[in-house]
Amino acid sequence: MKTIAPIAAVLVAACTTIAPSAYGQAPAYAGPLFDTHLHYNQEAWDGNTGPYPPAEALARIQRNNVKAIIANSRPNAGTQTLAAARETRAAGVTVVPFVRLYRNRDDYTNWFRDETIYEMVQTELARGTASGPYRGLGEFHLYDSADANGPVAKKLIALAEQRKLAVLAHVDDVAIDLLMANAPSKGQALRLIWAHTGIGGPPVERVQALLERYPLLMGELSYRPGLTCEGGRLCPEWRALILKYPGRFMVGSDTWVNQRWSAYDETMRGYRTWLGDLPADVAQRIAWGNAAALFDLR
Repeated sequence: MKTIAPIAAVLVAACTTIAPSAYGQAPAYAGPLFDTHLHYNQEAWDGNTGPYPPAEALARIQRNNVKAIIANSRPNAGTQTLAAARETRAAGVTVVPFVRLYRNRDDYTNWFRDETIYEMVQTELARGTASGPYRGLGEFHLYDSADANGPVAKKLIALAEQRKLAVLAHVDDVAIDLLMANAPSKGQALRLIWAHTGIGGPPVERVQALLERYPLLMGELSYRPGLTCEGGRLCPEWRALILKYPGRFMVGSDTWVNQRWSAYDETMRGYRTWLGDLPADVAQRIAWGNAAALFDLR
């Protein structure tokens, strides 16, 4: 009888030690997703040819329970196609259209000073899409952060804030400050989605400082260096940041090349894996709720 208590204590200790590794892996998030960074570029489908016609693209989106997408495409005809496609309606997918600033690849490095880009944006905004008016501008790139002060970049940022359009920007942390400074509110009312939350990998502390400085800044997490660790789970510092700011992050596929379309299932499984690391209400906000609130979707 005297040995029962020590044995029981050993068993309890053993179970406590074993549980985190054997049973501690949280199940993957199973709810709806909002893909906040989707391209339907010319090489995916040009209206006649390409490996991902609307039926194929929408099949991939639908089977991953992606219920809404921010569509931005080079050229904007790709977004127009998704907005109008019967396959989109059949899949139950809401298209949130953005005007992309690129008609072709040359525009990537010149848009911020090209007045014809500003004219194109005005034309697209007046045109709208089959799913409704455009809701944002971008994605755009700034390979040199100083180009945020280009004349057309300044005009478009002011236009976005005045028209209450979101902006999807692939830029570094220095350019975030410059873009915000060019907004009429100095960044207090500009709805800026930071593509990849800094693909160059600024430290978590810098990301936090920007979130605190700009109340409507949102971080999109595709390709984000340092986000996940072993087994595709959230790295501790990123889990802590997301828990501190659960209303400020979103997920996206960034189908910028056809290889990203071929890997769409894998990309979404990856998100579901690390979303499972979070409390259920936080996971739902990152996966769906934050973007849905931003664009007034149910």
